[in-house]
Amino acid sequence: MMHYKRYQHWNRKGDVFVVCVDEETTPIGLVCGNSGYNHKRTKPKLFYLLFLCLISFSFFLAPQLFTSRHKFSLLYSFSSEEGGLISKSDFNVCSSVSNGSICCERSSIRSDVCVMKGDVRTDSASSRITLYRNNGHENGEVLRHEKIRPYTRKWEKNVMDTVDELDLVVKGEHSRIHQKCDVKHDVPAVFFSTGGYTGNLYHEFNDGLLPLYITSQQFNKKVVFVILEYHAWWIMKYENVLSHLTEYPIIDFSGDKRTHCFPEAIVGLRIHDELTVNSSLMGNDKTIRDFRDILDRAYWPRIRSLIQDEKREARMNMEKHVSLPSSETKMMTMEEKQDLKKPKVVIIARNDSRAIMNEDSLVKLIEDVGFHVEVLRPQRTTELASIYRVLNSSDVMIGVHGAAMTHFLFMRPGSVFIQIIPLGTDWAAGTYYGEPAVKLGLKYIGYKILPKESSLYDEYDKNDPVLTDPNSVNDRGWEFTKKIYLDRQNVRLNLGRFRKRLLRAYYHSVANESLRFRHQSQ
Repeated sequence: MMHYKRYQHWNRKGDVFVVCVDEETTPIGLVCGNSGYNHKRTKPKLFYLLFLCLISFSFFLAPQLFTSRHKFSLLYSFSSEEGGLISKSDFNVCSSVSNGSICCERSSIRSDVCVMKGDVRTDSASSRITLYRNNGHENGEVLRHEKIRPYTRKWEKNVMDTVDELDLVVKGEHSRIHQKCDVKHDVPAVFFSTGGYTGNLYHEFNDGLLPLYITSQQFNKKVVFVILEYHAWWIMKYENVLSHLTEYPIIDFSGDKRTHCFPEAIVGLRIHDELTVNSSLMGNDKTIRDFRDILDRAYWPRIRSLIQDEKREARMNMEKHVSLPSSETKMMTMEEKQDLKKPKVVIIARNDSRAIMNEDSLVKLIEDVGFHVEVLRPQRTTELASIYRVLNSSDVMIGVHGAAMTHFLFMRPGSVFIQIIPLGTDWAAGTYYGEPAVKLGLKYIGYKILPKESSLYDEYDKNDPVLTDPNSVNDRGWEFTKKIYLDRQNVRLNLGRFRKRLLRAYYHSVANESLRFRHQSQ
């Protein structure tokens, strides 16, 4: 299940209000309305009215900022990439922490991050991490106390309440005699939770793996991961990726009762935007493509092993069928070679809601256009290396909006991602997958279905807002969005309309292949 959370940018026209900064650096002009403009100068007699306007909007917006599930849970992001209010410096508040101190970054709406430097020791029994400071205090007085839930959905109270909370405390050096080190590490630690929405592919990448990469890549694998709400299956599922982020064993915070000592601890994960890495917020200008390179290195050893197994199995099958006429064997081989020359489309198929009801006809259409087609039906138990192999070797990925669209991360930059957008999911489809796919370097094609292409067309009157005005239905709350548009909607594609998208993808793929061939021949 996808968990929608909507962000709007403060500086976009059409949102609740717009903040405009005077070109001559005079006071900020606040426009109370849906359109903004820059004031060359704010007159003193207007300042009081503008101040009241600001206060009134603060009261108006406050309850909406944290209302669960209102229009995909209408909340606000401050992406610096979109010109928002949080600058690069806001994410580097704790970039330089003096020894024996703790620094917490709490300005982001997405996550809190605290950095502790010095003599850091864990106590899982009390859910506490203690920093001992050389300050001459001989008693057990707590010099500073912070609380943090190390999960990247800070604005969503319902899920954050389920995440384990940590106490971060600073004490005098003489208190440490009561907490001796059982395991002493000489590299930093990153503490985070795999609770919350873990179990959903989108959230596992967006809320977990990508923030973990953003937070830890600076250490070049010289870092220990300490996990709250540890899941062995999660470790097993992502062990290939994790091994490229750390070269040390991962610690189960609650399960390991020993006192672990570190020279530094980062508690919580930094997150930029949906399924992406903002290079302007990275000290070394890393991008989402650098993360994808890690996926490539993580999965290819396993893929090569799978290929070798298949070759071995093919040789065994060949030995069993030596009686086949050579002409027939040759004909099969030629057909396979001819098929391999065609650009490849992978359909990510859904088995529950938002399924493509005329999937067989769609497959035939794709073949008629000139593609080789493979239908992929990922299951929870499907090995990610196998999925990566299929998508990494494809030219086009097609799927209906949902968490499985996260697999676009497995596509090569330059390939095509066609997302089928059911009724009522326009904003989410673009925000969670369309825009991030473009940042990765994919050609993104959104196919917004018409009401007649939705299974809901047979359930509702043709003038019902469910069909004619999905935004008004989404405004009624998350429960309506989920019940109507996510859980009960399937699609029957208008193949004539969809063919136009396929042709665009085909010509793009052929041109891409020609370009690759020219580069290889040079």
